[in-house]
Amino acid sequence: MTEAPELHNEVAFPALLRAARNVYTYAIRKALAENGFDDVPRNGIYVMGAIAKTGVPLSQIIRDLGVSKQAAGQLIESLVLRGYLERTVDPEDRRRLNITLTERGRAVIAVSNPVVEGLEAGLLARVGAEYLAHARATLGALITSYHQPA
Repeated sequence: MTEAPELHNEVAFPALLRAARNVYTYAIRKALAENGFDDVPRNGIYVMGAIAKTGVPLSQIIRDLGVSKQAAGQLIESLVLRGYLERTVDPEDRRRLNITLTERGRAVIAVSNPVVEGLEAGLLARVGAEYLAHARATLGALITSYHQPA
């Protein structure tokens, strides 16, 4: 295992989180643009990834985004208009809409997943499995403590 960078001792934790998130954002956006998906709106990849991977209801995805219902509605509308998502009426409850990925949306996921996997493989090579597991545990604890205060 290589030494952990000393940066973590000098920078505030929220700034580290923001910078780390930006690494993923920039790498994913670059890959998307190189593959003809330069019109994915901000937070669009999060929504599409969550739909593809989790199967949780759209309302939960939107709640996790932390944006207003109006902003979330605009984001979903933009993703539909740009051909990444499809809205269909739920055949069992015509009052509900189902939101699914289109072929174009699945193509975005196919481009972004290897980027994320590559970044994580780089982290594993740089800091080792133990540090990576600790980072995941720490972030998981932070998220859990926010959603379920002690």
